[in-house]
Amino acid sequence: MVSAVRTRARLALSVSATALLMAGAPALAQTTPPAAPAPQAGQSPQAAPAVVDDIIVTAQKREQSVQDVPIAVSALSAEALESRQIEGGSELLRAVPNVSFSKSNFSMYNFSIRGIGTKAVSASSDPAVAVSFNNTPLIRNRLFEQEYLDVARVEVLRGPQGTLYGRNATGGVVNMFPELPKFRSEGFATGELGNYDSRRGQAMLNVPFGDTFAVRGAFGFTQRDGFDYNSFNDTHVNDRDLFTTRLSARWEPTARFRANAIWEHFEEDDHRSRTGKQLCTTDPGPTQVGSATITTPYNQDQLSQGCLPGSLYSDAAYGAPNGGSFGPIRLLSGFFSLGGFDANGASVYPIPQGFDPYEGVVQSRDLREIATNYDPVFRAENDVVQVNLEFDLTDTLTLFSQTAYAKDDYYASQDYARYVSNPAFSDSSQVFDFFGDLIPSPAAPGGVYTDPQLGPSNRILSADISQSDNRQWYQEFRLQSDMAGDFNFSLGANYLDFKSQDDYYVFNNTFSYLAEYFYNFELGPDGSSQTVPCDDDRVFECVYVDPNPLSEINGEGHNYFRSKNVVHTRSWAVFGEGYWDLTPELRLTTGLRYTEDRKDTTPYPSQLLLGAPLGGGSGPGSGGFVRRGYYALPDIEQKWEAVTGRIVLDWTPDLSFTDDTLVYASFSRGYKGGGTNPPRLELDPRVVQYQPLASTFDPEYVNAFEIGAKNTLMDGALRLNATGFYYDYKDYQVSQIVDRISLNENFDAEIWGLELEAVYRPTPSFQIDGNLGYLKSRIADGERSINVMDRTQGDPDWITIRPWIQVPSNCIAPRAYAETILNSAFGPDAANLALSALCAGSSRFGTFNPNFNSILPFWALYGFTYDPLTEAPNGGRGFEADLGGNELPNSPNWTANIGAQYSWFLGDWDLTLRGDYYRQGESFFRVYNTEYDRLEGWDNLNLSVSLTNEARGLKLQAYVKNVFDDAPIVDAFTNSDDTGLTTNVFTLDPRLFAVRLTKSF
Repeated sequence: MVSAVRTRARLALSVSATALLMAGAPALAQTTPPAAPAPQAGQSPQAAPAVVDDIIVTAQKREQSVQDVPIAVSALSAEALESRQIEGGSELLRAVPNVSFSKSNFSMYNFSIRGIGTKAVSASSDPAVAVSFNNTPLIRNRLFEQEYLDVARVEVLRGPQGTLYGRNATGGVVNMFPELPKFRSEGFATGELGNYDSRRGQAMLNVPFGDTFAVRGAFGFTQRDGFDYNSFNDTHVNDRDLFTTRLSARWEPTARFRANAIWEHFEEDDHRSRTGKQLCTTDPGPTQVGSATITTPYNQDQLSQGCLPGSLYSDAAYGAPNGGSFGPIRLLSGFFSLGGFDANGASVYPIPQGFDPYEGVVQSRDLREIATNYDPVFRAENDVVQVNLEFDLTDTLTLFSQTAYAKDDYYASQDYARYVSNPAFSDSSQVFDFFGDLIPSPAAPGGVYTDPQLGPSNRILSADISQSDNRQWYQEFRLQSDMAGDFNFSLGANYLDFKSQDDYYVFNNTFSYLAEYFYNFELGPDGSSQTVPCDDDRVFECVYVDPNPLSEINGEGHNYFRSKNVVHTRSWAVFGEGYWDLTPELRLTTGLRYTEDRKDTTPYPSQLLLGAPLGGGSGPGSGGFVRRGYYALPDIEQKWEAVTGRIVLDWTPDLSFTDDTLVYASFSRGYKGGGTNPPRLELDPRVVQYQPLASTFDPEYVNAFEIGAKNTLMDGALRLNATGFYYDYKDYQVSQIVDRISLNENFDAEIWGLELEAVYRPTPSFQIDGNLGYLKSRIADGERSINVMDRTQGDPDWITIRPWIQVPSNCIAPRAYAETILNSAFGPDAANLALSALCAGSSRFGTFNPNFNSILPFWALYGFTYDPLTEAPNGGRGFEADLGGNELPNSPNWTANIGAQYSWFLGDWDLTLRGDYYRQGESFFRVYNTEYDRLEGWDNLNLSVSLTNEARGLKLQAYVKNVFDDAPIVDAFTNSDDTGLTTNVFTLDPRLFAVRLTKSF
């Protein structure tokens, strides 16, 4: 109730601010001189007619007015971007209907148009919205991190662009065009100071050398303090330190030949947080299973999944996971001891038995406050080199060539959690033998364990690294006509070669503790627990521990999780479009494209806590095949061929009530390639049973129908555009974490919606603009998927269980069998092993399957047989949830933006006040559409004022962004089962205000 009242109050305030501008406009206009019938040379701006500015775009790879293009395209000039304070790609959602944006959990982002974005997380997956730099598609780019510098315009094309833009444009295209050199001298310098000690600067210099050659250089930087507060380290994180440099040259030696070359370099090195806060509704585990009362914490923990699927907006969501349910902690706190006793005669385990290291931990409700041991590290470097050639073969035929090379290197590391554990480790220096003699172990003296990567601590430490190394080469040739007759065409071909290696690491000091003192254990002469290196002197099974610090890892350790992904993509296509003027008012556009994609993926299985004997073969305890390093499996070679295109009929009638009108109807078909799921653990099935998973996922296809009208009215003072669309989408790619990897699945769906865009300029002083998007998406009937947050789907006869440590994902098992185990006379210690065996059998730790060889035949001890891989739903993974009728993720039903600006002309100075209000409706971040998945609607208000003197080239601006200082949850990501199913959330930047001064010449 309070939230609803607050929302209405804020909406009223925002609308009131806009209304004040609108209502004040006529009175304020009276203070300016009367308008003349037509502008004359030297006439004052207020005397010019009120006309909405036109913008020339190249959405169809040819220069046209945005109002003449039969595509739903939003075009923003440099002036429009500046007036709206849109400083990067992440803020475009405020100016384009049916767009949403969020960072992703790893190295990229999700820019979604009409519900179609990048929800597939895989090194081999492609974006669904093509992001282009000056018409060159960039598979990996810094759209989120980079700020706009010396931009000519940004075009956002909504809907599949299957002919001219081809692959990976099923959602649309975002195309950023930099300013190119001009044959006149010009330049500017901008400086800005703001809160969070923000310092920003940009500069540009354009120098012509005669009438045929010119160069242009631009530079920009941003430095500021962190938005987020780390209360544990008392530091501010999520800061910025980045810069961009661009050099370009233009050469036009003849009237028939034109060339330009661009090099752009971006670099960032700071403490940016890759994700936001981590939320969790704690799952304590059951205290009763049927007739069995659970009295021991470690049995209760084993039936806990860590976090429950509660609302992200409840107070309970600011808890921490039940750490006692984590596999490594259960192993360290109950399955092996340090070989002796404490002063009271109790066995000393590395972690006290039944201990939850996060018990009692409650997080701050402030989404910008975290508590972590480890501050984030963020580095990104991106280079793009592009050469464009144009040659007029005849007066009506032009040959275009575009060559581009791009490289992108990325490194981000942060604390895996956003909260700090309690002290967890037992003091290994106070261990006594049976006779009371001290037998200290070097494991954790004083309760402090020293991890080779994370350092010494008495708490649970965890950090991750997400890094990628990418190279892309692109070539396109295009032949284009410009004939005076009724027909024109565009024919082309392009080739893409993209190589990438993506690595994701997770480090945890419990992993290293287990590697050293469980798998690499050696009994000391005095009976103490010791560890030995896993080298050539160790004949028996062992696990290699990387001895290097986090910043210098060798990448061969099995004491951390590593997902190594190497992908080589090659794609070529031929395409063409024809434009027929059937009548002076009626035009037919037809386009066709043939694409062939090849993806070669080299899978490298992860090796966390897997070991092997020196002489080869699998490890009898872990089930691994190697003790050190990461070996490659045979390449997975994939190939797809797709025919896509579009057909458009547009009509430009002469209507009495409009100045210009374009009405169009179109059908287009889009395609996006499939890929491979990242490789997971490769276990010897004779040692540990393991559920099979799909290794590949399918391509996406979309058939899109669109109708639209673009209108100019009131002698150019009003521009009103409307679009309606319907998509029949096949095999939309969505992923979730299963077995520590991103399992990508395909779902069919339908999408439909409406969009309105308007700009109204009743006087030269006043302008109001806005857009409205309505979106409805529906996953097809019959689509199903396993919800990792609710594997039993409420079936009372099944229960969720944490498996043995080598098996990452939770399973479900018959409740009756769990009840039998918990009621057994064998006691709670044996129950720990037996419950795990309900998920997967282990040769070393037990099975209920008589056909699986194990030293612990639980089937004989407990009186029943059970094979989870054949008797449980989906091999024990759980019941599938019915997705039919659910909405696609990140598809809010409504998006809306309204902006208004008013200018006062004060002699040589122009004073402009502008306000922009944005609202996004409710959506879901997963396909299951549960209360846990719900994202509440949110809004955003921005204000700015500028004072400009064109004659002197001076401009002074002040702005406030996110006036209400909101921190809405704009997206979320569910982590893996074995880390408790915690949820990483993403939010907006806080309130920002700054003053900017620009000098142009």
